[in-house]
Amino acid sequence: MVKAYLRYEAAAAFGVIVSVDCNITYDSSGKHLLAAALEKLSVWHVRQGICTKALAPSPSSSSRGPSLAVTSIAASQSSQIACGYADGTVRIWDAEKGTCETTLNGHRSAVTILRYNNHGSLLASGSKDCDIILWDVIGEAGLFRLQGHRDQVTDLVFLDSSKKIVSSSKDKFVRVWDLETQHCVQIISGHHSEIWSIDIDPSERYLVSGSGDPELRFFSISNDLADRKPVPEKIESNVDNGNASVQNKWEVLKHFGDIQRQSKDRVSMVRFSKSGNLLACQVAGTTVEIFDVLNDSESKRKAKRRINRKEKKTSKGKSEITENGNINVEVEEGSELLVTVSDVFKPLQLLRAKKKICSISFSPVTPKGSLATLALSLNNNLLEIYSIESTSATKTSSVELQGHRSDVRSVTLSSDNTLLMSTSHSTIKIWNPSTGSCLRTIDSGYGLCGLFVPGNKYAIVGTKSGTLEIIDVRSGTCLEVVEAHGGSVQSIFATADGFVTGSVDQDVKFWEYQMVQKPDQDHKHLTVSPVKNLKMNDDIVVVAVSPEGKYIAVALLDCTVKVFFMDSLKFFLSLYGHKLPVLCMDVSSDGDLIVTGSADKNLKIWGLDFGDCHKSLFAHADSVMAVKFVGNTHYMFSVGKDRLVKYWDADKFELLLTLEGHHSEIWCLAVSSRGDFLVTGSHDRSIRRWDRTEEPFFIEEEKEKRLEEMFETDMDNAFESKFASKEELPEEGAVALAGKKTGETVTATDSIMDALDIAEEELKRIAEYEEAKSKGNVAVFRPNILMLGNSPSDYVLRAVSSVRTNDLEQALLALPFSDSLRVFSYLKDWIAYPDKVELVCRVATVLLQIHHNQLTSTVSARPILSLLKDILHARVKECKDTLGFNLAAMDHLKQLMDAKSDAPFRDAKNKLMEIRARYASQHQTQTKGERRKKKKQKKLDDGHVWS
Repeated sequence: MVKAYLRYEAAAAFGVIVSVDCNITYDSSGKHLLAAALEKLSVWHVRQGICTKALAPSPSSSSRGPSLAVTSIAASQSSQIACGYADGTVRIWDAEKGTCETTLNGHRSAVTILRYNNHGSLLASGSKDCDIILWDVIGEAGLFRLQGHRDQVTDLVFLDSSKKIVSSSKDKFVRVWDLETQHCVQIISGHHSEIWSIDIDPSERYLVSGSGDPELRFFSISNDLADRKPVPEKIESNVDNGNASVQNKWEVLKHFGDIQRQSKDRVSMVRFSKSGNLLACQVAGTTVEIFDVLNDSESKRKAKRRINRKEKKTSKGKSEITENGNINVEVEEGSELLVTVSDVFKPLQLLRAKKKICSISFSPVTPKGSLATLALSLNNNLLEIYSIESTSATKTSSVELQGHRSDVRSVTLSSDNTLLMSTSHSTIKIWNPSTGSCLRTIDSGYGLCGLFVPGNKYAIVGTKSGTLEIIDVRSGTCLEVVEAHGGSVQSIFATADGFVTGSVDQDVKFWEYQMVQKPDQDHKHLTVSPVKNLKMNDDIVVVAVSPEGKYIAVALLDCTVKVFFMDSLKFFLSLYGHKLPVLCMDVSSDGDLIVTGSADKNLKIWGLDFGDCHKSLFAHADSVMAVKFVGNTHYMFSVGKDRLVKYWDADKFELLLTLEGHHSEIWCLAVSSRGDFLVTGSHDRSIRRWDRTEEPFFIEEEKEKRLEEMFETDMDNAFESKFASKEELPEEGAVALAGKKTGETVTATDSIMDALDIAEEELKRIAEYEEAKSKGNVAVFRPNILMLGNSPSDYVLRAVSSVRTNDLEQALLALPFSDSLRVFSYLKDWIAYPDKVELVCRVATVLLQIHHNQLTSTVSARPILSLLKDILHARVKECKDTLGFNLAAMDHLKQLMDAKSDAPFRDAKNKLMEIRARYASQHQTQTKGERRKKKKQKKLDDGHVWS
């Protein structure tokens, strides 16, 4: 009989607060901070410092593990959050419900930037594939793809007032695209290195770009609204060359000036605050430069003062008093055009973090008593919130306890599987493995290995400095640090009466537990003391003891494993065969087998009775880092630097399962005593729990499944056609379809074609039945059971409606012309359904665009097209009228409700207060100006002969 095994599946992932390669952003309310935690989107409550939601997509055969990593986040004005992933997909989440609303497929590689427009109706995405795609969020479909950049798109901004979009790229160019004409209207050069970030202020006056250059570049934005004002005409009249005014029509961005940066590192991100009063420039280091953005009146005043100082310097001692007065008057008249970049952007302060900053985000809500709130994500798995004041920035809160600052180097489960201990560079953490909550955080040395003492009240941790740290689990304190070895403690293994440690100082030490009471303490606590020592002739990498305590196995740096008798420490066996050092090993619970994993990527299964190698398995694509047997079985788990967890049968020497999920090298592994779950720790700072399910599986089925997945990935690569000759894009850019061909679109095309064939067969049968009926041969007509009781037309409509909105364009693109004609013939029936008008119009326009030339030359298509021309326009007008009527009715209801409430009076009161405040500030500035004039006059009078 074929043997069945129970499947293990990913159950939980914890320990990651924020990923390194993704931005962070606030939601529209400012209460929550959105941060990527590998494949999850974590929603952190800023004030409470807790994760309220974790939004994660379900893994599929095509996208798992690193390809599901979140690479970009954008929050709209509503509760919608857009997430870009490493496999090029964009998912739109509803933050309140915690559900994925839609998945948009378009990019061929990782999404690097996402931006919503002001209304939140459009979403722009940029990617490593050098393309920009504009998505209709409401229609859940791609509008068009903008091609033109020669390298990764790094940032995007919408110019809402002029319906344009600005993009920056690593190709050193900034491009301005017109969304109505769908082409590039301006290309800005001048940067000497890769452009990493751009942003515009909320009032759309200035655009700033940050690159590897030592300065920030600023551009003034001339949009359609500004062009109607008289100011730009004045600028144009000053230009000598007549052609310049013609160019200005298309010149959306005009170079305004540069500001030198303090840091030599490249710019990583530039962002204006939501109110537009601050500009933050984050570099690829530990600093954020913050600039004060002055408004028009303040910048003009500053420019006036600067020009006055300059004029005073030039005219000092040369001109008379009256001439000085005339100069001042001239400056006041001409200063309107002489505002420079330094008059608007004033360096405010430099914010320094302790570690490298990955991303920044301004809060949309400005708290009282400070200029803004700024959130930082650091590369050591940390979120920090700063309050920006005029002179300093103070850290108000941070999210740090829910994860390690560096790699998880070891994980250990307690004997009852209720506690999990993980060690890293500077801390030990105790977790609840079932919920993933951090219970204790203890400062320590660099922990490389650990174990729980029987009873689970204490734990021992071996460190890189050669010490053993004794941890009290209940109080979360380090009781004692024992100097154990002259080098790092590489391995620790529990025995019946104590434990064994192995170190790079070539010693294996045997330890026993003791309870001692210090003179100054009122209760006893645990300590350890060495009992005996085994000296080896090379550095020790790992030690293991057989369950009955008969043998001890020691793996050395010379690629061998030496087995000794535990009681006498006499030599028993030498296991020789690995080409590189053995990094991990384990003995089965019955003591028959020992498995060794090495840096040569192989697992070797040995018999412990004679030391013979039963089998050598090529296990991982990189070093095998940990291996563990499941209790009371010969099944085992191995983990490697290739990010995979593998499940093996050591009797049949077969690979049972491959578990994908980690985004980086896996360092450590722990299996529960019952074998119902296992825990892995990784370089990506995550700890993952994998649970055994009740679902059985068979080896042959799994092999077939793996082959199918390989075939599917090859298919996806074929769609991308990496080896096809790519056409050289024109300098001004090009526009293309937004979607991409995937397995889903091919399946959708097949389902439409199948539906058309079944419907055609059914129509033939109906025609035959009607003919027989007219002749008097009446038999009962039996409809096709596959059509589920639908008419042929409705059955095809059902197939077309089931295609996702985003995939419809690509699915219809793959339809042959003959099938497209058949779809056209059904459109006149579908248009009768009011809720299908939009779908019918979309199908008609897409098919017309694709097959335009063939349709015009096909005589049989003309009657259908002329019929559709009349019907479609009428139906669309009906829908528009209905929508218009409903909007007007809702507006009328709103007016009726407003008439009943006192809201207008409250609004009027607020308006009055605003006007009073504005008047008071104007009056203040006027009095200041008068005082200044009096002072100047006094100075002039002091130097006069009559005084």
